[in-house]
This record gives sequence, structure tokens and C-alpha cells, in this order.
Amino acid sequence: MTTSNPIQLIYAGGTFGSHGKPLAPLAADILLPNLLSQLKQKYSYHLKVLKNTCIKDSSQLNPSDLVHFYTLILNEYKNGSRQFVLITGTDTLSYLGAFLAEAFAGSDVCILLTASMKPLFDSDICKHYQIDKNSDAWGNITQAIQFASKDVTGIYTCLSDKVWLAQSVQKIDSHALLAFTGTPAASTNNLYLSDNEKSTWLTTHASFTSSVIQQAHNVNVSVIYTVPNDASFLAQQIEQALDDNKPSALIIMGFGAGNIPHSIMLEKVLDTKADAGHLIVATTQCPFGGVSDDYAAGSWQYQHQVLSGGKLTVPAIYARLLWLLLTTDVTKRHKKWKSQ
Repeated sequence: MTTSNPIQLIYAGGTFGSHGKPLAPLAADILLPNLLSQLKQKYSYHLKVLKNTCIKDSSQLNPSDLVHFYTLILNEYKNGSRQFVLITGTDTLSYLGAFLAEAFAGSDVCILLTASMKPLFDSDICKHYQIDKNSDAWGNITQAIQFASKDVTGIYTCLSDKVWLAQSVQKIDSHALLAFTGTPAASTNNLYLSDNEKSTWLTTHASFTSSVIQQAHNVNVSVIYTVPNDASFLAQQIEQALDDNKPSALIIMGFGAGNIPHSIMLEKVLDTKADAGHLIVATTQCPFGGVSDDYAAGSWQYQHQVLSGGKLTVPAIYARLLWLLLTTDVTKRHKKWKSQ
């Protein structure tokens, strides 16, 4: 399948567009014309800048910002665009990518997220904008555009000469150029929706988009990172993290395969919170492998309505919980998590 629609380029901030000494973000109306000029000198891709009002350091993103990018792309998708390249920062790239993967599940949109560990333009040259040959930015953006031009379907992250499934990506190094890992996009997905299928998908999303935007201002997902404290302290942390007047979600990052301290008091707290409508998901502090119920030290919690994070990354768990909080009735969230 081919399309005459341009690839929509979205700039959301991050190291990619920083310049000068000290480094500071370039305004979009400075960065993007210079970037497009460089791209047009070497490539013939059909590109169009999609105006975006949410440009910030990615460490400052919040649920409303994630929803902003969902609605920004959704509106263009309604109008026939399918291919998007989103430039953001590395701090929360994995969270944004996983959220968009949840939000656009079942569609035939193509979104490539990219970023860089070093700025695109050489900061030692202040009089004009010259691409830094030692930066990863140029390689990342050109590969992302090249992949998007294949007119594939899915949500991907493009970094370090690799294309990964967006919901699998993790940042594992705070400084190295090879800062990320994930599950490779081994084969491209070329499944496209018929006009009727797309209309049905859009109608479903139209039914809750306004509510999603409104609720995003008041929703959060809490995280507890377990350390060798007494189980009673973990129970207190859970009590403090979850307000029964507003059912929400909590991620418990346990040891190993998801093991956590045990006590009768903690059992009661977990049951009470789940009964109040909260979603509590068990995951691991380990970057790989996920959780299991092989060990008694971890399996007991699943008897008290704790949900398993399986092999999902922390960003993917966060994204799925956030999407459930925004789109699913409180009485159906627990069941829907288990069905996914």
C-alpha cells in the first residue's frame, strides 16, 4: 500500500534540539526549518511539520501531555495522515511510546519516536547551525523517517541504528549513546484497516476522547520500589499512596521475580485497596525477565487481587494502567487488565 500523504514531523523538545553554551532548547521555528533544510539537501522524503504546542524537557511530561500527543496525532489520523515521526527527549521517551502504543492499538497508524543523547547541531559553532558529526541525532532522525516512509503499521522507537517496538523500550544508561534497549521490530506490519474498520475505530475513540482529556488532569499512577524494610512499612506505603475516594493504580517493584515482604497486615491492605477499585500491579526491579508465581515469596500476593505485570517493562505497565484509568469504568479495569 502506498500513500501520497506526507510524513508528519512532530518536535516535542529534548536534547535533540538543544544548542549553545550552556545548552538550551532551540525554538521550534528555528530548529525545524534548519532540520528540514538539511534533510532536503540529502533526501526526497515528503515531510510536513505538524504544529505542536507541547515542547518541553521530557522529564517534565505529565499525563495531560501524553494525552496531548494522542489527540494531536488522532486528529491528523482522522484527516487521512498515517505516518508520524515524533522527536522527544530520552528521559520519558519509553513512557510516551508505550502510551501511544496503548492508545492507538487496533489502528493502522505508523508512529516513529526518536530522540538523541547529544544535540543535532554542533554547540561549538554558534554563528550558524551545523550538524554535529559526533552526535547520534542525525542518524536517529534519518532512520526514523526512512522507516516511516515504508508505510508500515505500528508504534516504534528508532534509536542507535535500531527500530524497536515502542512498548518494549527501556533506557538503561544515563549517558552512553547506546542508552536504550528493546524488542526489535523483526518484521514490518503492513496490516491496514478498511474504511469501515477505520470508521469504527475512530467512532469508539470519539466516544471517550473528551473524557480522556478532562480526566488526564487528575490522574496519577503511583510506584513503590521495595527495599529490605519490614512488611508493615510496605503496608503503610500502600495505604498512603492510594486514596479510596478516588480509585487509581499502583505499581509495586519487587525483588527478583516479583517477590515482596509478607505479612497478614499487608494481605488485608491489598484486599481492601483492590475492593475499593484500585489496580495494584506487581513487577520487578530487574530490567529483564519480568515476574512469575514460581516462588512462594511472590506468588502469595496474587491471591490478594494483585495483578501480574508479566514481562512488561515499567513504562509499559505505567502506560497500560494510565490508559485503563482514562478509558475504562472502574468496575471493569481489573478484568480488562487480565484479558490483555
